[in-house]
Amino acid sequence: MSETPSTTPAAPPERVTHTLVRDVRMPGGAGTLALVTLDNGLDHTKPNTLGPAGLAELKAALEVVRTRAESGEIAAVGVTGKPYFVAAGADLKGITVVSGHDEAVELGRMGHAAYTILGDLHGTTGVPTFAFVNGLALGGGLEVALNCDYRTVASDAAALGLPETGIGLVPGWGGAYLVPRLVGIEKAVEVILTRPAANKPYKPAEALQIGLVDELFEAADFLEQSIVWAAKVVTGEIEVPRRELDPQPVWDAVVAATKDRLDAVVGTSRPAPHRALELLAAARNAIKTDAFDAEDQALADLVMTDEMRASIYAFNLVGGGKKPQGAPDPQLARPITKVGVVGAGLMAAQMAFLFAQRLGVPVVMRDLDQERVDNGLSFVRETAEKLAGRGRLSPDAAARIVASVSGTTDIGEFASCDFVIEAVTEVMELKKKVFAELEGVIAPEAILATNTSALSVTEMAADLAHPERVVGIHFFNPVAQMPLVEVINAEQTADVALATAFAITKKLRKTAVMSADRPGFVVNRLLLLVMGQVVDAIEGGTPVEVADRALAPLGLPMPTFELTDLVGPAVAQHVLTSLRENLGDRIPASAGLAKIVEDGTRVVLDAPAKGLPKPVDPAIQEYFGPALSPGEPGRNGQSVLDADGVLDSVLTALTTEIGLMLEEGVVPGPQQIDLAMILGAGWGFHTGGITPYLDRTGYSEKVLGKRFLPDGVANVPA
Repeated sequence: MSETPSTTPAAPPERVTHTLVRDVRMPGGAGTLALVTLDNGLDHTKPNTLGPAGLAELKAALEVVRTRAESGEIAAVGVTGKPYFVAAGADLKGITVVSGHDEAVELGRMGHAAYTILGDLHGTTGVPTFAFVNGLALGGGLEVALNCDYRTVASDAAALGLPETGIGLVPGWGGAYLVPRLVGIEKAVEVILTRPAANKPYKPAEALQIGLVDELFEAADFLEQSIVWAAKVVTGEIEVPRRELDPQPVWDAVVAATKDRLDAVVGTSRPAPHRALELLAAARNAIKTDAFDAEDQALADLVMTDEMRASIYAFNLVGGGKKPQGAPDPQLARPITKVGVVGAGLMAAQMAFLFAQRLGVPVVMRDLDQERVDNGLSFVRETAEKLAGRGRLSPDAAARIVASVSGTTDIGEFASCDFVIEAVTEVMELKKKVFAELEGVIAPEAILATNTSALSVTEMAADLAHPERVVGIHFFNPVAQMPLVEVINAEQTADVALATAFAITKKLRKTAVMSADRPGFVVNRLLLLVMGQVVDAIEGGTPVEVADRALAPLGLPMPTFELTDLVGPAVAQHVLTSLRENLGDRIPASAGLAKIVEDGTRVVLDAPAKGLPKPVDPAIQEYFGPALSPGEPGRNGQSVLDADGVLDSVLTALTTEIGLMLEEGVVPGPQQIDLAMILGAGWGFHTGGITPYLDRTGYSEKVLGKRFLPDGVANVPA
């Protein structure tokens, strides 16, 4: 942990996106189009971004274009980007070093000053503006296009969207005002709030369907076709219809429903979605200049929040997670030509599907009887058919995956595998037995892996002749969707086994965090600790409904008992018991949870509406004993906690445990814990994972006497 004194970070040099302008003669006598191209002069691995110097250059170039439009030299203006990119948005590195509100306001104004030239040109000179979206256009990159009169998009453009609310900001260069005018208020909520929350930008066809763009052209001759289309618009041969503003009652109803949803899901954990909704609510009747001023103020307010700084820290962590800390030389990885999966249950079948899909090699599942094997193969086949039916897999790809996965009851089938991973029940003796059987079958060079979620990989491999080839690769459920894999470095794991695990993870398009072989590794150790603290408060007398919602200020993806329902109470109880055996009384025991598991009782009710949290079933209170009033003596010998007390106990326990994990060397630093909690437990970007939250709420200094991260890394510096 760092004790670095408070410092204000220096501004990194801006990677300037330059503005290049050339004239293009449009066909059909439509006149000259001034084609503006955004290009930072770097290759496709370094996208255009928009910082102060780039915005100033864009504004200066557009002022020249405006003068030419006023003199009649040009008939249209087009804006596009370098190959594959319009722009990936604002320069986030620059935003994180903004030191005051006035500076933040100016950043918003600079964007508006440049973009407004595009938005006003037609009205002041009669010269229309076109955006030719030839590649990725996110945030300020899409807002360049939104400020133009018309938009085309290439069929292979990587993504279009306004992700700002997902990283603690709002669309600050026109998006909150312009989007509802183009697509209506309901779809605007989707563009600005719903899609960013799901980290799901639009594909070109989707953007066309909802009206963000006006026309889609194939990538091969995109620019030529776009210019032909623009010429027809200029000459009047093509008219592009625009929708009327939604009626005020419709607008108000959508805003009110969205506010209710934000109150239920986001609460007060982060301000950005609420500020964006305020902008959308006002957009219908606002004058454009006033709306843009409101965007400037909202953007500036949010830039100076800890939540935004933590979001950018998290964003950079996730982006940098493709290069895992502590991984050995990738050249040591063994080539994989065939994969074996021990087990054919749900987790094993999900893994088999992913291996076949991403590694492109034969996969064999083995289980004890043919019925289980057949069930696993049915899952693979049905998943392939479902994805093909939705257009997410081609029929050929789906058929290849199904043909690649076979099943058997014969352990001897693993003899030809380079890599075998077990996914059997979380019982140590069973896993040791499986490994002992495998060692007598597989090739000497083959790698053995375990998908254990909490058990000791070192103990699992201890009786083998070659424990050095055993590595932990912990997938999270559902395997296809969850982006994190924990790679477990056991005491005798060799670099070749580790390198192979990381190479496989990369090909599976997962982010790997390497953990030492300690109980629960990273995510389960902390997630089950949280669950245990909440349940312990209920054991003491806190009402289940109070305890379940106590963590709402964190803005987690779901309340405690909905998470318990997702992983399964039996699994939660099993892992809690396992962690308690290894870590002691810091992991609370729960007789009530054990009874719930014994009776097979469901712990939550159905969600009141799609997308809303599932409330805890108050009927489970009887498993823990009667609810008591806060402050009364509790059943555990301590005072009964209210919601604030439960949250305090959780954050105190988390701080203590993370401090111990860092002392134990579970991971190299707090950044890996944050990355794991974001990708493996769904902790929001606005928290920064967990350690920035503990720093800014004072828990790290109160409990440990020092911060986890230097001041200013993931917060507004003091």
